[in-house]
Amino acid sequence: MNGWILAATVELGGGGAAVLWGVTTGPTARRAVAQNLATSVVCPALLLLAQGYGRPSYLDLALLAAILGPVGTLVFARLLADEEERDRTGARGPTWAAAALCAAVVVALCVATGPSRALAKPVVIGALVITGNFVASRALSSGLRGVRGD
Repeated sequence: MNGWILAATVELGGGGAAVLWGVTTGPTARRAVAQNLATSVVCPALLLLAQGYGRPSYLDLALLAAILGPVGTLVFARLLADEEERDRTGARGPTWAAAALCAAVVVALCVATGPSRALAKPVVIGALVITGNFVASRALSSGLRGVRGD
């Protein structure tokens, strides 16, 4: 086991516990925020595992999750818009923590990889995860015009 795999294991353990807690407790809006957090936890873990095992195909999985995860969260936000309770779950802390984690992983991969063509895909994946995380969290916690019927 090398440092990359150990970092992925620690990251999946901590992030997985937070996702599991969010999915199993609280109102439906918190569960949707936890689903968004799951994408933000899995993508950096796949980046770390790709580096640890030397398998660039894991980057393709991370790219797919980075694209489809926020889209799924926005679909949930649209479906939850008609609920009567309209509780706005605060997701500011998990959003910033997930963005910082993803940025740290991408920077570590950039340092390890060095300047090359292989550097482009992790940077794009990191940008997609961070942007998608902020957009989906905003849609769930404070509402976007047209998503929650505002």
